[in-house]
Amino acid sequence: MLEGLGNISKVPELTKRILVTFLLLAVYRIGAHVPTPGIDAAALAAFFEQAKGSLLGLFDMFAGGALSNLSVFALGIMPYISASIILQLLTVAIPYLEKLSKEGESGRRKITQYTRYGTVLLSLIQGFGIAIGLENMAGPTGASIVIQTGWGFRLMTVITLTAGTSFIMWLGEQMTERGIGNGISLIIFAGIVCRGPEAIINTFRLLASGEMGFFFIIILIVMMIVVVGVIVFVESGQRRIPVQYAKRVIGRKMYGGQTTHLPLKVNTAGVIPPIFASSIIMFPATIANFIPHPWMKAVAEAMIPGRLFYELLYVAFIIFFSYFYTAVTFNPVDMADNMKKYGGYVPGIRPGKKTADYIDEVMTKLTFWGALYVSAVCVLPSILIRYFNVPFYFGGTALLIVVGVALDTAGQIETHLLTRQYEGFMKKGKIARRR
Repeated sequence: MLEGLGNISKVPELTKRILVTFLLLAVYRIGAHVPTPGIDAAALAAFFEQAKGSLLGLFDMFAGGALSNLSVFALGIMPYISASIILQLLTVAIPYLEKLSKEGESGRRKITQYTRYGTVLLSLIQGFGIAIGLENMAGPTGASIVIQTGWGFRLMTVITLTAGTSFIMWLGEQMTERGIGNGISLIIFAGIVCRGPEAIINTFRLLASGEMGFFFIIILIVMMIVVVGVIVFVESGQRRIPVQYAKRVIGRKMYGGQTTHLPLKVNTAGVIPPIFASSIIMFPATIANFIPHPWMKAVAEAMIPGRLFYELLYVAFIIFFSYFYTAVTFNPVDMADNMKKYGGYVPGIRPGKKTADYIDEVMTKLTFWGALYVSAVCVLPSILIRYFNVPFYFGGTALLIVVGVALDTAGQIETHLLTRQYEGFMKKGKIARRR
């Protein structure tokens, strides 16, 4: 593996892409510490100290801590993800968008442009909701979080937060185009990983004060290693469908006559379902949390991580988006047609519609088990926090995203190395990339 890392410096383009990625991530982390004007930082920090383990704490985790100090990046990348979800849902319902999605690169660019407009619109709405909510909030000592309320503060907050989210969206797109890996995923990855040192320091502080036992910490470390191993194992898991290609004579050459396989991943959707599910739940729950009404407060309390209603809703959304995203990105009909076109067939299955139905049936079963696996991993942190009083956000959604994005990025680096005749990270075996 060390030799594989050394090969990176031998590929100038790959080295440049990795440096660009780190540079853009550094810009993102610097921006996460630039505060929005008009906020009492001490009162806001005290308020979020009480909100740890709640929905606001989860939102702050995805924003990389930018919400707890209300930086210019406080909204994070979630408005962009929400806009992407809405556009993908509308693509199925609106013929014009469905036609655009089939027009290749030009159609995708048009849909991306609509996604940007949707991101700005959602950022304006969420920014205004946060501004109104902050005016009605106070720290534990009763000190007002907003120094001077009024429309001046509201407009400044809306413009600042919207501009911050638009800039993050641009950073993500630049990272995807000029860097390595998926920019949006890497931004979420960086926001989660940056909280790691703080969690480790807090754990040692609790150990020194006697609030946590050494044996309990050993159990947590072992559990984390086991969970990471399970995630890596399942993310790399495949269901291989055997495919036989018939011999064909074209000119004076003979093609085909070989046996290969069609790899189907257990978790085709990757980390998309928990991110989409969190985004969908966070939007109404955050708005409800900021509205001082008894009914809205009851809704906000019911949607706190660890509560039964939240967990059931979270699991339901994960299962739904696992099937939805797989259906959007995986087309068994096209796959069966391409196999038939090149003389391929699944042994025992008639080419064409029968093959498409067979692939679809296998994919449906795999998606079900993949969705259950993702749901189990994502519910783990809430159980640890609620019933075992774990002092930091451990496992679950955060760990799934971190491991999944790391595997995907490492897979892309491996691809760059192998295409230039260099050994990858590992001489034995390959790093499986998500689609």
